[in-house]
Amino acid sequence: MSDPIAALAAATDSTSTPDAPAAEATPAFDPTRRATELAILDALRSVVDPELGMDVVELALIRQIIIGSESSEIKMILTTPFCPYAGSMVQQIKDQAESVLEHPVKVTLLAERWDPRDAGLTW
Repeated sequence: MSDPIAALAAATDSTSTPDAPAAEATPAFDPTRRATELAILDALRSVVDPELGMDVVELALIRQIIIGSESSEIKMILTTPFCPYAGSMVQQIKDQAESVLEHPVKVTLLAERWDPRDAGLTW
C-alpha cells in the first residue's frame, strides 16, 4: 500500500509542476487592495448603531469585504435578527462604501448571530 502523505507531498510540491513560476508571480498580499479595505472600514466608522451608540466596525458587524473592479460586496451581520434600524444601516454602509470605491456596492446580511464578545464587550 502506498504512503498517502508522501503522495500528497509529491502532488503539492511546487518544483514538480510546470506552472510553479506563474504561481510565484502572484503576490500573496496586495498592499493596494488592503489600503482600499482599510479606507472602506474607515468610512464605515461613521455608520453608528442607534441602539448601542457604537459604529459597525467597532461592533464587529462587518464580516467580509469583497472588492471587484466593477462592483463590490460587503457581508455583515446585525446585532439582533429583527433590528428595526437594519434598512437604514444597510443603506448608510452602501453609501459610505460607494463613496470610497466609486462603483456599485452590494450589502449582504448574513444569518450569523452577533456575539458581543466579538467586539470585546462584556455585560
